[in-house]
Amino acid sequence: MVSISIKLYGVLKMESTSANKFRENMKGYVEQVVKRHEPLKVTHRSGEDFVIISAEDWEREQETLHVLQNNDLLKQIADSLDTHAKKSGYLPTDRELNEIAGI
Repeated sequence: MVSISIKLYGVLKMESTSANKFRENMKGYVEQVVKRHEPLKVTHRSGEDFVIISAEDWEREQETLHVLQNNDLLKQIADSLDTHAKKSGYLPTDRELNEIAGI
């Protein structure tokens, strides 16, 4: 199993609202979630809370989960980080860099 340390710079504090307030202001809350890229927790009296998240953010989270569950990909990332830290990676020629950059 591959181990990669991930530095967390802060803990996401999710805004929350009641189901009734969400229902009354659904359009505004949805626009806020999409614009700010921040999820919204909707609380329900029964205790069955749910979270609203934009489709773009959901897709990004799914991609992250896929990467984190793929040990081969995590090993490639860890190897790449190690190579980068040692400054021992492949150095492309100027011609290759120009080709990559489309020059």
